[in-house]
Amino acid sequence: MARPDARKPVGTAPAGSQTLLQTTALTKEFSGFTAVNAVDLAVREGTIHALVGPNGAGKTTLFNLLSGFLHPTSGTINYAGTDITGKPPEQIAHLGVARSFQITSLFDQMSLREHVELALASPTGMGRQWWSPSRKLAVFAPRAMELLEQVGLAPQAAVLAGALPYGQKRALELAIALALEPRLLLLDEPTAGMGIEDIDRTIALVKQIAAGRTVVFVDHNMHVVGSLADTVTVLQAGKILAEGPYDQVRNDERVVTAYLGSADVGH
Repeated sequence: MARPDARKPVGTAPAGSQTLLQTTALTKEFSGFTAVNAVDLAVREGTIHALVGPNGAGKTTLFNLLSGFLHPTSGTINYAGTDITGKPPEQIAHLGVARSFQITSLFDQMSLREHVELALASPTGMGRQWWSPSRKLAVFAPRAMELLEQVGLAPQAAVLAGALPYGQKRALELAIALALEPRLLLLDEPTAGMGIEDIDRTIALVKQIAAGRTVVFVDHNMHVVGSLADTVTVLQAGKILAEGPYDQVRNDERVVTAYLGSADVGH
């Protein structure tokens, strides 16, 4: 695992910071196949925590368990002192957890500002009435513009989402997630499918939005992981293989062996 350029730790929490998200013996089985196997994970508040591993290691399944899109076979998930095991995604979101997806789900014929306004309206109940006249959502316009400014998209506020290049669609998705005012932000492959320029821009953006919150992300790109993560958890065959700071994990012989021949290395 090659050391990424310009390694700069960000978001490091003070020593002794509290655990915000914790799993205990978390397990998920599919028809006899164990995708996540008795995982004990602890994410400290105010840090950026990466989940990595070879293809088929269980990263996505674990991510789906944390965000409520899958129910565990056994084990528990605790967030901010609350047992969220098996709770549906919308309930977890209302507790302050927001997730972005590997594949964007945007409305091509809605403007960027309208997307963020709709997200801001969601907690009020108005978001369910997405067909409501746009004037009802106009009350959220100032905050929507602030969020678009935060992710670098304010000049394109009136542009239809379908006209955006891929990298900017991912930035819009982040603005939508931030509209929920999350304490914990879950990012699923935030740089997947991006070119080098968009990757570097996304790294800078994640560093910016991580201020004052906790971030957990999955990514195959080790340059991204090394540039962002305070803590790296390496999964293999559904179990935690190694965990620690990037520089420690990348030199772990077990991790090097797990990645040998994998397309994940050297990106």
